[in-house]
Amino acid sequence: MVPTGCRYETGGSRVWGVMSQDTGIVRPIVADRTDLEDLYVRHMPGAVRVAALITGDADLAQDIAQDAFLRSVGRFRHLRQPEAFEAYLRRAIVNACTSHFRRRTVEAAYLRGQARAAVSVDEPNHGRRDELRAALSALPARQRAAVVLRYYADLSEQQAGEALGCSTAAVRSMVARAMETLRERIPRSEDT
Repeated sequence: MVPTGCRYETGGSRVWGVMSQDTGIVRPIVADRTDLEDLYVRHMPGAVRVAALITGDADLAQDIAQDAFLRSVGRFRHLRQPEAFEAYLRRAIVNACTSHFRRRTVEAAYLRGQARAAVSVDEPNHGRRDELRAALSALPARQRAAVVLRYYADLSEQQAGEALGCSTAAVRSMVARAMETLRERIPRSEDT
């Protein structure tokens, strides 16, 4: 497979096209550094403006536009139409902005969860805790597992049922029986 080459102009930029003899598809390749600089100078101001309008943050827009440009240039030789570079770059910017906002949403949700977990909860006194542990260990294994999954691991009834290999109704039943047993073994005191 010996590629044959031909030069052609695309919108003021010289691009080297390499045609594969077995496929007949022309693969454009940026010929030299000046062509890369030309692409950068022509497309980056518009790319930064698009990113700034989407994100509302000039510094973030610069970072996103730079990353999108690098990704687009890396894929430049795979474009069938080199003049479509601007549209490809614009799409890469939109995708990068979407990914940024998605990551930010996930991070915010995680931080909210951490903040809720950090809220101090009144700890039972240590004597009651040991009593509760002893009563919990006296429960049948499946009831103990159901209580731990529901209240310690904070799983839904459906998730606990999947973990235990039973229906949600069975989980409800096991938790109810376990809680009834625990209430009998550990009477609630006035100060707790």
